[in-house]
Amino acid sequence: MRHQVTCHTLTLVLLAGVFAVTSVHAKPNTSVKNSLTRVENPRHGTKSSLILPYAFSTDSMGATFGVGSGAKGYGQDQLLLGATAFGSGEGAVGLFLGLWDYRPSFANRFFIGVQGMVGHYPEQRAYTALRFKPNVNRPGSNDSGEDQYAEDSGYDNWTDFKLEYVVPIGSARTDALQHFEIKGGLLQSAPVGGTTWNPLENGVTTLLLRQYNRYRSFEFATGDIDATAHPVQLALSYDNTDYPINPSTGSSQYFGLTQDFGWLESPDSWTFIEFEASKYFSLGASDWAKQRIIALNLWTGDVPSWDEHTAADGTVEVTNRPPFYEGSTLGGFYRMRGYPVDRFNDRSVFYTTAEYRYTLEWNPLGDISWLHFLQSDWLQLVGFVEGGRVANDYGDLFTDWKVDGGVGVRAMFAGAVVRFDVGVSDETSSAWVMFGHPF
Repeated sequence: MRHQVTCHTLTLVLLAGVFAVTSVHAKPNTSVKNSLTRVENPRHGTKSSLILPYAFSTDSMGATFGVGSGAKGYGQDQLLLGATAFGSGEGAVGLFLGLWDYRPSFANRFFIGVQGMVGHYPEQRAYTALRFKPNVNRPGSNDSGEDQYAEDSGYDNWTDFKLEYVVPIGSARTDALQHFEIKGGLLQSAPVGGTTWNPLENGVTTLLLRQYNRYRSFEFATGDIDATAHPVQLALSYDNTDYPINPSTGSSQYFGLTQDFGWLESPDSWTFIEFEASKYFSLGASDWAKQRIIALNLWTGDVPSWDEHTAADGTVEVTNRPPFYEGSTLGGFYRMRGYPVDRFNDRSVFYTTAEYRYTLEWNPLGDISWLHFLQSDWLQLVGFVEGGRVANDYGDLFTDWKVDGGVGVRAMFAGAVVRFDVGVSDETSSAWVMFGHPF
């Protein structure tokens, strides 16, 4: 589930906790499989559930109202279920359903995830052009103007199917499932990762096979335009952090290969290769903080299939490339949060960020009796800076960076992180409500 909330029109946010019973990590696409017990409610064991209405307002959707629900630990300790539906006076409607980490009885190292969403939105932006004039900045490129986009109403529908295999080495040598016990939102049980980088001895290594589909339409007066993708992804990840839901020490790495074969309505076949790495440093507690953490992240990728040639009318045409919202993109919920979603897209990308996460000793939400159903563990203040760029040539990625920065307030509800981040750039400011840390 995704919502963009611009700073200028934010009127009400009651989203906190909609999926607080889950621990969904949007990036990277793998996660450490786990069961979770909170010392504060041991009689519930690993089970938790929540139903919560919410409301927010954006420039593109207007006043929007919905209800979300989630459950974890029912049937299987690690199994996550979630759903939400929303609608707005401006004509935006959406329905999301998700299931994560179902473990088949006949294959206890395999985990299945299925999620999907259908939605129609009054305003959708596309920073892209398949053809453009020579010596003119292509929309979405690093030097493009912030007003170089197409916008109209349309659908954004998608499905996502994942099969993950937990490799029997390291901390997952004897059990694919990691068992966490937390108190006050802090890990009490043994950490997953070790003090050294050694996949054979510690940490969790996961293989991913993923197939996903996305259909986006733009209902222009001159006719509808579709942007469709049906890719397959293979990936390998290694998580050597202490507590993957809220890391304070250790590191993680992720390598992915995505291929769209031009199936069904996909207009092109294309290939995307990516690598991501994160590192965490604990500064310990203080008089006012439970934890103080420095978190670093790097992500880079390239589309080797990308091809440009001059068309008969003299314009430059790009083929064998992903849609503007796939591949080497920056802007939005996770990377370059001071810019709109998918503001930048090109053949290659390089991105890096640093966050300072300050987990307060004081937790006012935990002291309010009528909010106890949220199972609030802590509040966290965050400051972050980001830098990166997209380019047509990988060698051009290390000059003329885009830079932004911001602050955030995050909370842990029932063992899961909910975040509200505000990013500011030279073009705009944006606020994002999402679930899980960005990395």
